Amino acid sequence: MHLYLDDDELEILEGKCKLANIKNKSEYVRRMIVDGYILEVNFSELKEYNFLLSKVSTNVNQIAHRINETRSIFKTDIDEIKKEIDKIWQLQRSMVSKLPWAKQ
Repeated sequence: MHLYLDDDELEILEGKCKLANIKNKSEYVRRMIVDGYILEVNFSELKEYNFLLSKVSTNVNQIAHRINETRSIFKTDIDEIKKEIDKIWQLQRSMVSKLPWAKQ
């Protein structure tokens, strides 16, 4: 099979190959035909997200442990939990905003 592209189409194809981190244009076209899309995932951001989420979870667990030990809950405990939950939401929004289809 042969595919003929004009200069603009070839430039678009080369740009999409570069974005998908695929050096071979034929491979890109085959993958698009079979899968319909190509996702390039940057796992370093996901690892950082998981690390930060783990830190926040640890902080919330420490607060819960302190509450269970003292059998008392204070406004500062509630405020600290709210602060940690806000961090989780900020991380989640940050990750979602980096998805290609989430950009406005």
